[in-house]
Amino acid sequence: MQYVRLGRSGLRISQICLGMMSYGDRSETDWHLTEDQAEPIVRRAVEAGVTFFDTADMYDYGASEEVTGRLLRNLFPHRDDFVLATKVYFPMGSGSNDRGLSRKHIMAGIDASLRRLGTDHVDLYQIHRWDYETPIEETMAVLHDVVRAGKARYLGASSMYAWQFATAQHMADRYGWTRFVSMQNHYNLVYREEEREMIPLCLDQGVGLNPWSPLARGLLAGGRTRDGDPGTVRAGDDPLADEMYTADDFEVVDAVRAVAGERGLPPAQVALAWLLAKPGVCAPIVGATKVTHLEDAVAAVDLTLSADELSRLEAPYRPHPVLGHS
Repeated sequence: MQYVRLGRSGLRISQICLGMMSYGDRSETDWHLTEDQAEPIVRRAVEAGVTFFDTADMYDYGASEEVTGRLLRNLFPHRDDFVLATKVYFPMGSGSNDRGLSRKHIMAGIDASLRRLGTDHVDLYQIHRWDYETPIEETMAVLHDVVRAGKARYLGASSMYAWQFATAQHMADRYGWTRFVSMQNHYNLVYREEEREMIPLCLDQGVGLNPWSPLARGLLAGGRTRDGDPGTVRAGDDPLADEMYTADDFEVVDAVRAVAGERGLPPAQVALAWLLAKPGVCAPIVGATKVTHLEDAVAAVDLTLSADELSRLEAPYRPHPVLGHS
């Protein structure tokens, strides 16, 4: 495993982040794993040197945070041995204030997350989406208060438009509040629209990128076929993927398979190695429901692709409408 600073911050993270969305004991989704099923995967990640773990309050209605907290407490001797990230925004109840990025919801959200995680702080507290109903001044002020209270060490954001992220950073600068150090955005070989505005902005501002869905919800790993047949349990129960990716994207999938075949490697390793080679990318958020998924991700850190291979992987790309902001 290799370790990098998260953007210009002083926080050091492993170059693979294990996404904990797939783990939780309350979900009825077929591809979710219970704590006992997840434990061997998380244990192998720790053994491989992964120190960065990402969850969110809304994953499995809080059960993901509970499972994440218990597993990490059992697998690491000290709290400072790992970097823990969670997110806030989506509804966690039926109340009109139990959602969004208001002062009320964020103050309640961080305390609830800490209780579920079983810790007194998170290392990275992220806004899961942009709140169109709450003034950004209110959101940035309360996030600063969360940091000053010691409940979060750093702040991050997830998918939004570049102008929104620039507005938030400007507001923090204007009032001397805590800035975002990371952007968790939708970015992979078949969805590269972030290269137009968001990534140049983050590079200019020294913001680290932790892309979500680095394998396009399994598409780049061979989880789907052109005729729609699912290759995995998740692919058979993931309607969002059907909305996000199209038949044109299989031209990119074919390029990944070709390069991987010549190397004698799984396609997932090649797709992740491409992402890790892109400017600003610190740690892709990798979901794993099998130990082999984790092994592919870890191996990708040490895989260097040639300029010709990178060009071949990128050549079939077709522009997409903006996806992943809601």
